[in-house]
Amino acid sequence: MLRELWSEVETYKERDPALRSRLDVIFSYPGFHALVFHRVANKLWRNKFFFWGRLISHIGRMLSGIEIHPGATIGKRLFIDHGMGVVIGETAEVGNDVTLYQGVTLGGTSLNLGKRHPTLEDGVIVGSGAQILGPFTVRAGARVGANAVVLAEVPAGVTVVGIPAKIAKGGADNDKPFDAYGVSAGTQDPMAGRIEALLSQVEGLTARVASLETELRELRSADGDDSNARIVKFGG
Repeated sequence: MLRELWSEVETYKERDPALRSRLDVIFSYPGFHALVFHRVANKLWRNKFFFWGRLISHIGRMLSGIEIHPGATIGKRLFIDHGMGVVIGETAEVGNDVTLYQGVTLGGTSLNLGKRHPTLEDGVIVGSGAQILGPFTVRAGARVGANAVVLAEVPAGVTVVGIPAKIAKGGADNDKPFDAYGVSAGTQDPMAGRIEALLSQVEGLTARVASLETELRELRSADGDDSNARIVKFGG
């Protein structure tokens, strides 16, 4: 366990440019503290000491602001940056080298006693405020943008953003080894592009209708009260 915890310290050093010393991680990083408590709570939980596992987990939550259920499966080198408000449910599974930012929820949408929380494979990055809800898998290397709501499986290596989350970038486009908060400059919500296209089309139609109304008024003015003549001229 001590070797695993030391590898966690090294992970913070690699991924946090604000870090000045390994001692900072050990004494003042809530994400690291939450992991220490979880390692102990998880061992108690797996050995059927449910009350004590839950109690240790609760103490860790009070001290770090991060709630990890003692039954959750957490891989190696998990990096929880800032961390306040992170919630990881009982049947959640987190792989190796995963990054979570503040406000992330790995939650369940079912009252079943079986698998009801998501699985994050190796190398996944989840931006702040993102909600991943349900017993599906976020595949290796995927990135979830800040405040996204993920309700279905995410393919490997892609970036998803929006509510509900949609693929914004494919795996071939994610050439950077690490994107803070799960997105890089220029990443756009695909739904936003569609909405902009619809707004542009509505504006064009509005202008066309205004033009036709102007033409109709001119024809009525030129033709007086002869409605049949107006219709003939307006039609061609």
